[in-house]
Amino acid sequence: MNLRRALAVLVVTTAMVSGSALTAGAITGGQSDGAAHPNVAIVAYYDANGRQRCTATLVSPTVLVTAAHCADGAVGATAVSFNSVIAQSPAESLPPAQDPTVGYSSSELAADGWLSGQAFADPAYSHFTDKASWNDVGVVVLDQPVTGIAPATIAPVGYLDQFTPNLLHHTLFTTVGYGVEMGHAPSGPQNPTPLSYPILRRNADEPGQKLTSQILQVNGNPNDPFGTGGTCFGDSGGPSFNGGYQVTVTSYTLTNNCRYIAGFQRLDIPAVQSWLATFGVQPAS
Repeated sequence: MNLRRALAVLVVTTAMVSGSALTAGAITGGQSDGAAHPNVAIVAYYDANGRQRCTATLVSPTVLVTAAHCADGAVGATAVSFNSVIAQSPAESLPPAQDPTVGYSSSELAADGWLSGQAFADPAYSHFTDKASWNDVGVVVLDQPVTGIAPATIAPVGYLDQFTPNLLHHTLFTTVGYGVEMGHAPSGPQNPTPLSYPILRRNADEPGQKLTSQILQVNGNPNDPFGTGGTCFGDSGGPSFNGGYQVTVTSYTLTNNCRYIAGFQRLDIPAVQSWLATFGVQPAS
């Protein structure tokens, strides 16, 4: 698939938080994460289109890594929570900003029991226009260090290069996120629909499909006999793990129903790790 065609169907996996009464899980397929990955957080913020939610991973006491498209255009503070269950219904949803045009303030988030930080997108982020320089990586720098949660370890440079095509197809990557499930509404058209609630952390195992200099692609079909599910809207910025390392952040899906190929930004490449180092984030040696 050439880049122009890929971009025609590419859907970034940020979720716009709405007041929908629809109910479902999160990562398509998979299972509730519980306490399996306590260093994976939900992040929420405002941009020109309203309130959004993504996923991020603690990689130092003060820094979370996420996707660039979950940081680019954010206004005000970014809300952060490591709770595995955020909301079961719209009545429990994410906190609203007092003034959506300026986004969250740290003080109002603290009053609602949320952590806060400032989001930054990699300046080299290509906005999905250059497959050789994708760089869909961002960070959230927390206002206060997190204690009691062990940060994830980012894979060393070139870690994913060990996976030849045949080995890649037989390797599972564990993805984690707070995204939506695709399901059917209680009434009306029964086409697959993004279901906004509950908001909770889930995980799935996804087999590798293709590796480029920037992207790991995986098969996110929950009916795959080797995997257990895939990422969807709201899982953007969330991690995939392999061998005890965080190797990627969730970047995009190639379909609107989250049942096919998904693309993850590699963290084990020099361009990404050099930028993360400016925030004091170091990979495994």
